[in-house]
Amino acid sequence: MRRISLVRAIIVVTALLAACTDARRYDPLPAGTVVLAFGDSVTHGTGAAAGEDYPSRLAALTGWRVVNAGVPGDTARRAKERIDAALRSAKPALAIIELGGNDFLRHRTAPDVVKEDLRALVRAVREAGAIPVLVGVPEPSAFAALTGRLSDSPIYAALAAEEDVLLIDDALADVLSDESLRADPIHPNAAGYRLLAQRIAEALARAGLLAGMRT
Repeated sequence: MRRISLVRAIIVVTALLAACTDARRYDPLPAGTVVLAFGDSVTHGTGAAAGEDYPSRLAALTGWRVVNAGVPGDTARRAKERIDAALRSAKPALAIIELGGNDFLRHRTAPDVVKEDLRALVRAVREAGAIPVLVGVPEPSAFAALTGRLSDSPIYAALAAEEDVLLIDDALADVLSDESLRADPIHPNAAGYRLLAQRIAEALARAGLLAGMRT
């Protein structure tokens, strides 16, 4: 009896894992597809020269037309006020959301509230007919930054699971954990943005959204 129960449990877990994997598989987007990069100063490209921001680098890697909608200093809460206009203007097939860092830095909003603001952004993207993608953002920690051990806030993994949305995890955290890839403690430099774009492109390729990367 116990053996049968164990077998059934294994089957159920396997099915759930398969379902999760299938839910995050997509058809590839062709060259020329409009992609919205929606975020704060990291998306904008603060810390590097014009054209060295991650959306520009991602466009070069993918052949997509990546619209940079990064606003320095923006928060997840305030971004809700501009997401609909950005979506109407760009009409993207895919929207990459990178927000939350300023909310954490200012300590004005509890993580669970930031999570709900991000949820609203994800749902706005879906309602516009585009595919939402989340970029995990690390919670600020001077010690973690010094020791190269920054990690994403857990709200991103939780939200990704709850909304069944593709999460690009630890890409930004890994860049900001490496002093040689930072312009300052919270912004990548040109090399950092190049690596961030590479990590995002690789994650999108694994999910099926990108058929191949350019060199």
